[in-house]
Amino acid sequence: MFYRDTSRRLLRYAYGLTGDPAEAQDLVQEAYARAWQRWRRVSGYEDPEAWLRLVVNRLSTDRWRRLFVRRDHAAAQPPGPVVPPPSEDVVLLVRAMRTLPAAHRRALALHYLLDRSIAEIAVETGASAGTVKSWLSRGRAGLAAALHSEEIPEGARRGR
Repeated sequence: MFYRDTSRRLLRYAYGLTGDPAEAQDLVQEAYARAWQRWRRVSGYEDPEAWLRLVVNRLSTDRWRRLFVRRDHAAAQPPGPVVPPPSEDVVLLVRAMRTLPAAHRRALALHYLLDRSIAEIAVETGASAGTVKSWLSRGRAGLAAALHSEEIPEGARRGR
């Protein structure tokens, strides 16, 4: 009854503090969890909802402090190494992978990028080994067709 009567107001309050609906929901959830742990004491307060607002306010303040500390810490760190852009081959491969059905992409990635066996992929996906073999075969065929249809740059033809 208490939750039903107060949760919408508390959520509006938290949203007003954060400006982020997901963050507001997290703060309200945490406030109610803390109230539940101390319910004997909190229920005896003259205005338990005010106690919840105080908890939401403090959680929100702590969130902002953590964000500023992280920002300041990141600003004090030297910049990381420059990461080169992906090669043209990688871009073409990723573009071709996007054309495949999700099951084929997943099977190819598990098999070739994570070195999973057909049996391991079958267990992870809940499919039979035959289905995994089919996904891999069809995925390779689809990948070959997608890569073949990509326009090959002039300098990449005939080993140039």
